Amino acid sequence: MGRVRTTFIKRTAAELIRRYPERFGGSFENNKRAVQEILPHLSKSIRNKIAGYISSLLQKEGEGEPDATGG
Repeated sequence: MGRVRTTFIKRTAAELIRRYPERFGGSFENNKRAVQEILPHLSKSIRNKIAGYISSLLQKEGEGEPDATGG
């Protein structure tokens, strides 16, 4: 079983993708920086969870390129 993401993480990620589609891709590192610029008040762990979820969504949809580490 995988980890469960909270509704806050999913809702925030969906809203960021809707508002700023050009800023996000399949790369976690780039998404992490973009989330930090857009929402600087978030904690590090919440920022990383949102960025990771965005990366996961975009890789599944085929819009983003997979990260170089393969993981």
